[in-house]
Amino acid sequence: MQALALFLDFDGTLVEIAETPDGIHVADDLAHRLEGLSRRLDGRLALVTGRAIADIHGHLGRATIATVGSHGAEFDAAAEPTESLSESAAAAIAALADQWPRLLVETKPHGVAIHYRQEPGAASAVLTVMDDIAAKDGLAVRHGKMVVELGPPHANKGAAVERLMALPPYAGTTPIFVGDDVTDEDGFTAAVAAGGHGILVGDPRPTAAHYRLSGPEEVHRWLNL
Repeated sequence: MQALALFLDFDGTLVEIAETPDGIHVADDLAHRLEGLSRRLDGRLALVTGRAIADIHGHLGRATIATVGSHGAEFDAAAEPTESLSESAAAAIAALADQWPRLLVETKPHGVAIHYRQEPGAASAVLTVMDDIAAKDGLAVRHGKMVVELGPPHANKGAAVERLMALPPYAGTTPIFVGDDVTDEDGFTAAVAAGGHGILVGDPRPTAAHYRLSGPEEVHRWLNL
């Protein structure tokens, strides 16, 4: 039987989604348990997350777990912030935030995300502004659960899986990608294309994943974390 490689999203997959990115609850021993899972897989485990690697380190510490951050823009090393937005884009986002004060604007090393979970009425305005910025500045738009993010067009979770699968210890294995959000669909598709499977976490919806788990608690049980 071919060895498995496991690629895990973070928010909504390993931890429950919270009202704000900093509001998540991460068990004190989660990093230790993930390191144990990685050892059982002979290192064939990686976190593939939209969070910056520095953000993941803030929640898990310097755990010895391979991590791909910022939707594939960061590989195993926290990136220095880059100037990815034009002055006009920054001004448009600032104006949007002034109009909808409960929006959360999150600056990332390779882009920016606007969370509208606490300002759901702003959804249409957020989408319009971010789509306009993306078209003008040549950025990719990523839609998630009550969040829209701009980032490099080359970076996505599918490309991250493809890159990992060319490296030891993942090369030649069967990939399993586990995630909950629309941004994880690229990861599902890449895993399937490489002969593996996607596992959707959460409620049923149209997806490239072959299987589904109900939530992070069931993910933990399935992984024996």
